[in-house]
Amino acid sequence: MRLSDVTLREGDQLPGREFSAEQKVDCARELDALGLDFVQPGFPATGEKDRRVLSDLAGTLDADVVGLARALDRDVDAVVDTGVEVVELFVSVSDRHLDHLLGMSREEMLDMLASAVDYAHDRGATVHVTLADAFRTDQSNVVEVVESIADVPFVSLADTVGARTPTSVSRYLETLGDTLDLETVGVHFHDDLGCATANALAAYEAGVGKADVSVAGLGERAGNSPLEEVVVACAVDLDDDLGVETRELVPTCRTVLETLGEPWDDRKAVLGPTVSEHESSIHTTAMLTDPATMEPYAPDRFGGHRRLVFGAGTGESGARKLLERASVEIDDEAVARYRETLADHGPLDTDEALALARSTFEEE
Repeated sequence: MRLSDVTLREGDQLPGREFSAEQKVDCARELDALGLDFVQPGFPATGEKDRRVLSDLAGTLDADVVGLARALDRDVDAVVDTGVEVVELFVSVSDRHLDHLLGMSREEMLDMLASAVDYAHDRGATVHVTLADAFRTDQSNVVEVVESIADVPFVSLADTVGARTPTSVSRYLETLGDTLDLETVGVHFHDDLGCATANALAAYEAGVGKADVSVAGLGERAGNSPLEEVVVACAVDLDDDLGVETRELVPTCRTVLETLGEPWDDRKAVLGPTVSEHESSIHTTAMLTDPATMEPYAPDRFGGHRRLVFGAGTGESGARKLLERASVEIDDEAVARYRETLADHGPLDTDEALALARSTFEEE
């Protein structure tokens, strides 16, 4: 499954956000270094800023740079004129969206999309298509759209309002796969039900060829499938790193968020510091011998850092292990004394706790 990062376009659409062109260009270069297949930094029809961003990035990344466009000639021109590799056309396909967003019939939508695809091809662009509200659209209507356009490497299905769960995604794609080659299908999930990562994994298992992801899920409303969660889940549980430079994943995601001025919670999966921080005496004692006892993966595999915390809650077994590692002669009196010293000086990480052990007993 190939990854298309939409952080810079989706995040910029959040209320109260106004990323600068410089921020978007810098972040796109950071994301490109991860080895992503596609980076979608903007929607150039919205204004000069995104046109500048795409123009600055065109031809300078290993990833294909994608510009978003409505199925309108003027939107296509706005993307193609920047020189980027891919025009991603989007159009609504559900009955509800056709009625209340586009105000047109299904036949009119099909004609509009086919015309825009042809126009983009005439202008020499590679074309991808995203079908808005696809997961609330009958599969037969999706097939009709796909069969009405030619030479489109990927048609992405958007769960635009975040209304689907892994079970319904799996069923939907299984049925669709009876007619379409799912390797040419992409997915775009929103996290309104808290299922964006799980839905992307369900799509991966179904065999889709592309997924839109976003750093820390940054995007409209509850956000999108988080880049870091999708990559780590696939790497750890499915033995597929999706072509990403895994050791740079956490530092890059944090750098992008810092550059954009976006906070993240300490408990944020993969990215938050407390995710790989352990203080429970039972946990830390075991992890001094075998960290995998209480971890799904070694944090440094993805550029993170493990922190074991020792202090007042450190038990006798943990204190003994620390003293042993510090090459201190161990007896019951030494263990008791060290636990009292830890309680006075903690909380400490492993290196600090070992240094305390050495300094405490070197004084004698």
